[in-house]
Amino acid sequence: MYAIVSIAGQQFKVAKDQYLFVHRLQGDEGASIEFDTVLLAENGGKFTVGAPNIAGAKVSATILSHLKGDKVIVFKKKRRKGYKKKNGHRQQFTKIQITGISL
Repeated sequence: MYAIVSIAGQQFKVAKDQYLFVHRLQGDEGASIEFDTVLLAENGGKFTVGAPNIAGAKVSATILSHLKGDKVIVFKKKRRKGYKKKNGHRQQFTKIQITGISL
């Protein structure tokens, strides 16, 4: 059984006991959260497609930790002008574990 769910503006294919890194979510570590924007669900070869969401379907998850991603270096330069600019960025992520899918 799996489902396609929209989490923080992105779509993920999730299954029970799966770990995901999603954009930063509100909530403390160890808290449980539910996502009700389930777009598609599969259960034993039977597919349910929402228009746009499946009514009454929920995906529950547990927040495991909040962390930062790898550093991305942004470097801008204009040749022969003496212009150089270096900037770094680390994206904020939340690690979650899917605990169940209910249709």
